[in-house]
Amino acid sequence: MTVLEVIRRSAEFFEKKGVDSPRLQAELLLGHLLQVPRMQLYLNFERELAPAELDAFRELVKRRGQREPLQQIVGSTSFCGLEISVTRDVLVPRPETELLAEQACLFLTELASSTAPQPMALDFGTGSGCVVAALAHKCPAARFMAVDVSAQALKVARENASRHDLAERIQFVQGSGFEALPAGMHFDLIVSNPPYIPSGDLAGLQPEVRDFEPREALDGGPDGLDFYRRFAAEAGAWLRTSGKIMLEFGDEQAPALRKIFEQQNWIVERIVEDYTQRPRILIATHG
Repeated sequence: MTVLEVIRRSAEFFEKKGVDSPRLQAELLLGHLLQVPRMQLYLNFERELAPAELDAFRELVKRRGQREPLQQIVGSTSFCGLEISVTRDVLVPRPETELLAEQACLFLTELASSTAPQPMALDFGTGSGCVVAALAHKCPAARFMAVDVSAQALKVARENASRHDLAERIQFVQGSGFEALPAGMHFDLIVSNPPYIPSGDLAGLQPEVRDFEPREALDGGPDGLDFYRRFAAEAGAWLRTSGKIMLEFGDEQAPALRKIFEQQNWIVERIVEDYTQRPRILIATHG
């Protein structure tokens, strides 16, 4: 079969399986297999695939048809311009989380240009390490720490830091919560993309998320807000004067989050909307 025939048949198969953007998914998988940019396929539509290539591609298509995420199949995804390794031990980085990294970078860059001490930032629940890697890449004047309860996730995060020559600027710590951090640490910025899906909603998620991403990185408790309550009570002690927190959250959670944090003497400076104009990032200082 030719490249074009393979793409068409795969796209039809994906459509029957309920895969979003079936044609695009087929092209991305084939480009990955052939190690060529996706657009290069358009210049080679008449090329016939070798039997070994067809066999390998059928296996990739089968996996995607079972709703395994494309990013896990190919092993990586782009985040803030960096290629980030992805496994089943971490969340697949989302576009809205790039907004969290962008807001954090703006703040750290502003701090670094002042006469303040070298900025120090914490990525709380780092997962794949995509956020802390993006920050370390774009904010070379700052120092970073990243904590996660999962040893498997930290392995991926360390690999991503090394992949981009950032490992020497990020200290990784395994443990649950702030008690895992060295005593006496204080940060100018704490960022987090925590679990925020209500437990009862997990079964209704897309199969790519529900069946292939770590539940502990998704499940935010009965109302999705368990992490934020604990964070609001504990994070203030770890901030330097004028330090900020920046937290991603889920749809329709903004009013409840504002209340949770204001009850713990936080000053909510801004709620930042994502690219679909939905409230997505909470930025606050401690009173």
